Amino acid sequence: MNTPLPLSQRAVRAVQVPPGTAIHATLPGAHFFDAYEVADHHPARSALQAWLDVADRTPAWTRALMFVRNKAVRLVGLKDLGQLSDGHLPASRRALRDARSYQVGDRVGIFRIRHLSDSEVVMGQDDKHLDVQVSICKQPSPAAGAAPTVVLSTVVHIHNTLGHAYMAVITPIHRVIARGTAQRLAEHGQG
Repeated sequence: MNTPLPLSQRAVRAVQVPPGTAIHATLPGAHFFDAYEVADHHPARSALQAWLDVADRTPAWTRALMFVRNKAVRLVGLKDLGQLSDGHLPASRRALRDARSYQVGDRVGIFRIRHLSDSEVVMGQDDKHLDVQVSICKQPSPAAGAAPTVVLSTVVHIHNTLGHAYMAVITPIHRVIARGTAQRLAEHGQG
């Protein structure tokens, strides 16, 4: 049995979208962006594999919120996105779960892969109201003796009034879900 990580190694920190990354290049003109960093206790795992592992462990409350969101937004013309992961489906209907089998353009849960390298995956979902991009970016150790980090970033470009209204409602919920996802990135495989 693994020992739980000390709180200092699980702490989620709000940071800037990492400069020099593919997601950072999408910042010009963005209406919303945020980024959360945690210690990376699995530095050999690719960015996409980190996302697949964490998305498969999406909590029931997040899946329930996505279900309610999908039902509500269809009434105002936004897309029903489904779930963050296909993990809730029977095994016969799940997408591939090995990161090495994915390429740019493939779907991963609700997103389509836009950029893919071992150190960063950028996934997105666009519609006529807004474009959303999410990145998992693995960063080397910031200082000698420090653990490498992984950063979860989100960048949103809004196209119209409905997109602005949607983001006004969803932003507080997004922040809770993003922080929780970053926390699961730090804890995955630790307990």
